[in-house]
Amino acid sequence: MIFVLVKFTLDIQHIFKIDIFVGIVKHVLYLSYDGMTDPLGQSQVLPYIIGLSKEGYSFHLVSFEKPNRYIENRFTIEAICKENNIDWHPLKYTKRPPLLSTVWDVLKMRRVSKRLHKKYRLSMVHCRSYISALVGLSFKRKKGVPFLFDMRGFWADERVDGGLWNLENPIFKLVYNYFKKKEINFFRESDHIISLTKAGKNEIISWDQMSDLGIKISVIPCCVNTQKFDSNLISEKQKNKLRSELNIDNDSYVMGYVGSIGTWYMLDEMLSFFHRNTKEKNKPIFLFVSREKPSYILKAAADIGISTESIRVVSSMHHEVPCYMSLFSCSIFFILPAFSKKASSPTKQGELMSMGIPIICNDGVGDTADIVKKFNAGFVVPASEIDTCILNEFNFDRDQAIKGAHTFFGLDSGVNTYIDIYKTISAQ
Repeated sequence: MIFVLVKFTLDIQHIFKIDIFVGIVKHVLYLSYDGMTDPLGQSQVLPYIIGLSKEGYSFHLVSFEKPNRYIENRFTIEAICKENNIDWHPLKYTKRPPLLSTVWDVLKMRRVSKRLHKKYRLSMVHCRSYISALVGLSFKRKKGVPFLFDMRGFWADERVDGGLWNLENPIFKLVYNYFKKKEINFFRESDHIISLTKAGKNEIISWDQMSDLGIKISVIPCCVNTQKFDSNLISEKQKNKLRSELNIDNDSYVMGYVGSIGTWYMLDEMLSFFHRNTKEKNKPIFLFVSREKPSYILKAAADIGISTESIRVVSSMHHEVPCYMSLFSCSIFFILPAFSKKASSPTKQGELMSMGIPIICNDGVGDTADIVKKFNAGFVVPASEIDTCILNEFNFDRDQAIKGAHTFFGLDSGVNTYIDIYKTISAQ
């Protein structure tokens, strides 16, 4: 009888301790429709989660992976997650048929999320962009779980501005209107909102009945690990090895571009700018560090009259990017200055500034031009002059650019802001 009583008491104590432990550990569900095996996931999701994990938050990461990227990078991401105690749940990204495939992915996301909530009693759902926010809003309404809306940009408007949704098509118009209504729900019902830019925040609070939201909108741009994007870490031996592999002479003038091209980046205009502004430069080379098909870039260059001998296209892993950047004499990115781009923060901007590389960009995109001007980090082309601009001497202060990267784009700063937001939500 005594033995049974003692065993019962110990069992109760064990259960009680487990309940206390579950109460202390903050289980956060992080939902991302972007994949962790994509460069964006490696630069703009995992570094933040790793930083927050050190503050005692236990992350359950759900992401959607493109099959080819997953096969290529799966084990790398698994190792990173295991090392940092991140519980990763990769799901297969469905591309076709349009719209219906996204609905199917949302259902998969919802199913996994419910299972994780049942097991861990989630403290918060951190939603990256609009598709994920559909699940976050549902959890907030039905289960009372706090919901952080990390908006990343005006997603529905991006689809329209980028030509992906033609509003003359009644189906796309219906979907657009659906998400614009949901957008208001996300803003009003979330516990906090993250905007990538001050311009995006100002746009939101300018809308009818939205002026009171300013207090719960924080601005965190696309941050960068400045300890990795540091030109001092790249030796001359490494640079010479890359130059040899790419057949670039030591004294060549290299204009560089980093990242995907896709919908928003104005390839023809960038090539024309290169063609127009490097005729007097020594052996000019346009180096693309991109996963884009080389044939696509080479054809676009040839159509403008640029010799293929002046173009280099190389694909790289994210950790290799600083080495390639170190070859740049300057960098360039032109982004379509549409309405939705008010909320955009190019990841490459902080990386390039951190490397001390002059930036050539256009205005009308988020806070990009203001930051370049503030830190003398390069040359801003007026959107109206993209097709005609001749590059003259411009103010570039390498030390100021690097300082600006640390001040405005530093990963530690971004993580600390997230920590403050998490604590605020937890205290509500």
